[in-house]
Amino acid sequence: MPDLSLIFGPKGLLAELIPGFSHRPQQQAMAERVAGMIAGGGVLLCEAGTGTGKTFAYLVPAILAGRKVILSTGTRHLQDQLFRHDLPLIRQALRVQLRAVLLKGRANYLCRHRLQGMLGDPLPQDPEQRAWLSQICDWAQVTQSGDIAELPIPEEAPIWSDLTSTTETCLGQKCPNWSDCHLVAARRAAQAADLVVINHHLFCADLALRNEGFGEILPGAEVFILDEAHQLPEIATSFFGLTLSSRQLLDLARDSEREAARAASAGANPVPAGASDLRKAVQDLRLSLGETDRRGPWDELEQDTGVQRALAGLASRIQGLAERLAVVAGYNEGLDACRGRAQELLERLERLTRPVQGDAVHWFETTGRGWRLHETPLEIAEVFGARVNQPGTAWILTSATLAVGGDFTHFMARLGIAQAQTACWESPFDYSRQGLCFIPPSLPEPAAPDYNQCLLDLVCELLDYSQGRAFLLFTSHRALRELATGLEGRIGYPLLIQGTAPRTLLLERFRRLGNAVLLGTASFWEGVDVRGQALSCVIIDRLPFASPDDPVLAARIAALRVAGQDPFWDYQLPQAVLALKQGAGRLIRGPEDRGVLVICDSRLLSRRYGRVFLESLPPMNRTQRIADVKRFFAHSPVMAGEQRLNGRLLRGD
Repeated sequence: MPDLSLIFGPKGLLAELIPGFSHRPQQQAMAERVAGMIAGGGVLLCEAGTGTGKTFAYLVPAILAGRKVILSTGTRHLQDQLFRHDLPLIRQALRVQLRAVLLKGRANYLCRHRLQGMLGDPLPQDPEQRAWLSQICDWAQVTQSGDIAELPIPEEAPIWSDLTSTTETCLGQKCPNWSDCHLVAARRAAQAADLVVINHHLFCADLALRNEGFGEILPGAEVFILDEAHQLPEIATSFFGLTLSSRQLLDLARDSEREAARAASAGANPVPAGASDLRKAVQDLRLSLGETDRRGPWDELEQDTGVQRALAGLASRIQGLAERLAVVAGYNEGLDACRGRAQELLERLERLTRPVQGDAVHWFETTGRGWRLHETPLEIAEVFGARVNQPGTAWILTSATLAVGGDFTHFMARLGIAQAQTACWESPFDYSRQGLCFIPPSLPEPAAPDYNQCLLDLVCELLDYSQGRAFLLFTSHRALRELATGLEGRIGYPLLIQGTAPRTLLLERFRRLGNAVLLGTASFWEGVDVRGQALSCVIIDRLPFASPDDPVLAARIAALRVAGQDPFWDYQLPQAVLALKQGAGRLIRGPEDRGVLVICDSRLLSRRYGRVFLESLPPMNRTQRIADVKRFFAHSPVMAGEQRLNGRLLRGD
């Protein structure tokens, strides 16, 4: 490994290549720690504040190591950015040859077999769907990768669920398109690559397969770098659970009809009716669960006769479809696959509706016309820890939010990491100059009945000072809807509301408008990067404690109590602190950014745990006086005449 100062230093290779590159001691220090870990093996947990440049800090030693590397990011968007922008820059600067491959989960690749099946159906009635299908057909003739991100069609567009495969719908080596399958080609390329860029969902899917003894998705590697690692516990938990959804059953009904029609056109007997019966049973269960969206533990439904009757009917219809498909076994691979799916989904239904086995929780949720049944493990530490603690490998887990007050204990316990080196690097930004944290002392506590009305009045005043240019981050959709309704007609700035358009489109509009106000919940608390004056104020409605009504959280709390732990201090508080750090991190994204962070929760001042939150926030000046906010936005000296005391809350008279 060369002297990394020759790469990261003020006159290093990166400074020569990248316009505007500035030397950051934190970045170079992180790169040196990563290089040492790659050389010696083990686990490194490193928290790097916003602006550290952690991507380059781990990419450079990973490329220079000469070892097989798997690099995982939190989202597909970050995965694409790293592979298509950051990685080429570093390779050019270092002048090295490297076989790098981008590998995604199967839902990101066009399935040729499913496209052919869809073209055999009547064209979609929706004009937008028909236009998308035409565009996809043209692209399918020329694409080399089959990665659906190549097209400007939203990833959440419903047409993609018809044209990509799942583990249930994939025919495997029996597929007539196996030899030119985009997913198979991508996995083969990954086996031969020096560096494979993936995302956490794919990493956890591979981990789950290995744990179940079904082989693996990813190639073997010596070095694993997991960026945005704070997301791993929740993502891993979902992959080690079990889910049955209305969508899976409706897809089964549709595919059974499609494959039956294909068999009939080839001279086989058509499948007796069964798909329509299954659709009705799916709808009956949704109706029995009530009209509103809800989620709760499974034992809420055990004595509900309507739900139990609907479940029995659903099981009967799945079984009936499987028996009808058995009649035409062997006519084509598609029908045989549908029969296998029906049997597997029936087994899932039976497992999810009987008493839970082991350290897990059964729960349900309804959204719109759909429903899901879940089995979620309460802990994944043993499985994840067994993978990370393997000898002979190097693991680097990094994020801007891993530690609570500089302590990594909570994160390590959730992932079963027994031993690790740890390091924290503060952001290079000058928060005392660039930012101000306002904690309004006069608001009632969030549980008060007049809280939202008081919050609305405060937000309107703040937006006058900031001239829009704000994110309003909420801990619940209900609070978002109430504030959105209250803001309409009271402010003269464009309102952008989560759910009215895809996230990427809302962010594009926010940047373009320059004075907009964006209202969002969980998905806007992290992974959002808006630089410049367009975002000058972040307002957080309350401390982000998870809802105690959440069935998984309730089960975890009960398990922690049985184990003799304090659920609040050992789990709920650390989780909320990390979430608040993410939300606060949306404000200052560059060295020239300037803005106000507003946390509208008086519990920061009145409760003992408030100090834990305050000590984890960026080192901004803090105030309880709205006049200081007004002066800040008027470009007057912030809190003129007051002495800033490190770590102390500045209180007004």
